[in-house]
Amino acid sequence: MKCRNCGSSLSLELIDLGFSPPSNAYLSPEDLNKVEVWVPLKVLVCQVCWLVQTLDFHGESDVFTENYAYFSSTSTSWVEHARIFVENSVAELGLGADSFVIEVASNDGYLLQHFKDKGIPNLGIEPTRSTAQAAISKGIETIVEFLNPEVASNVIATRGKADLVIGNNVFAHVPDIRGFTDSLALLLSEEGTLVLEFPLLLKLLQENSFDTIYHEHFSYLSLHSCLDVLSRSDLRIWRVEELTTHGGSLRVYASHVTNCRVIEDSVNKLLEVEREFGINSAAAYTNLADAANNLRDKVLDFLIACRRNNLKVAAYGAAAKGNTLLNFAGVKPNLIQMVCDSAPSKQGKYLPGSHIPIVSMDELNEYCPDVVVILPWNLSVEILTLLRANLDVRPKVVRFSPSFREL
Repeated sequence: MKCRNCGSSLSLELIDLGFSPPSNAYLSPEDLNKVEVWVPLKVLVCQVCWLVQTLDFHGESDVFTENYAYFSSTSTSWVEHARIFVENSVAELGLGADSFVIEVASNDGYLLQHFKDKGIPNLGIEPTRSTAQAAISKGIETIVEFLNPEVASNVIATRGKADLVIGNNVFAHVPDIRGFTDSLALLLSEEGTLVLEFPLLLKLLQENSFDTIYHEHFSYLSLHSCLDVLSRSDLRIWRVEELTTHGGSLRVYASHVTNCRVIEDSVNKLLEVEREFGINSAAAYTNLADAANNLRDKVLDFLIACRRNNLKVAAYGAAAKGNTLLNFAGVKPNLIQMVCDSAPSKQGKYLPGSHIPIVSMDELNEYCPDVVVILPWNLSVEILTLLRANLDVRPKVVRFSPSFREL
């Protein structure tokens, strides 16, 4: 395999999480009697541009299907995160009725709805039909396509270029990161702003949050590698913001290299932090595998102890990161009997690999669990509040990752 950004050979391994199915490939009851495809989940590091990337076994159409079950609006904190961004970007960039905003991977309209409410013309580009239809039902114009140069050219021909192009948690999700970045550059007007959010590799390595690795994440980006990827499409980063979302994310602001925006101190400060960590050296990538093995052992010790003590264990959040951890640890329904999720699209289905049934809050309440494990640990505060408000009993609540602790 060659680096998907610069084409260099790859030999440095970050972690090998064994075999697992795609983390969002939820199963219907009838699927349980069919063959389930498991493929290697291995991550490699390019020692030229330092892009970290999964070993290729899937294309984007294999993991982002028309029945894709992740709906952004199910997280109230994420919708609020989007609303605040819209408020700030409208004020700072001077967006109004004469502006044009595009969001790539716009999901169910969780963000564009806020631009719509302000009367700012907008367009979503979303490849998964299930989420795109949800956005369309809100009155948000959405193209059901994967972004590529041809789609970008068609948008330009019919709608023109955008003053603001947004990509929240999509930059890491594309196998052809070169063609995707070229497409972003095509969509962007000469004076426009590109804003991308993605999990920050530095935080993954610092926190040992290996469960944020799954097949839908084709790339893991530092600011250093992101600069390299964007510069090859003649884009230049002029501001960065560190975020707490998804366990530690980065928001980058970029424009065409011909745009004279001043590069802010935030860029150089984070670059210096990454250099001090050694993000561009092989030594920075040597500890994650041991940390993953240690956490797996703690998880299994805890769950086996619960079973021996006849405790009923459930989980909350049928999230991709949870699936990575459960499948790496080999957890099955004999250790966690059910997982509750607020998304109706997931209820009545089963987690990929572990085959743990996904239930509603009412079903979880009826079960009266002794222990609830929060799998999407980045939403622990929101979920803990939800559990306290909806469960008649007060079970012990824990999270496994990035460090095991009781909440």
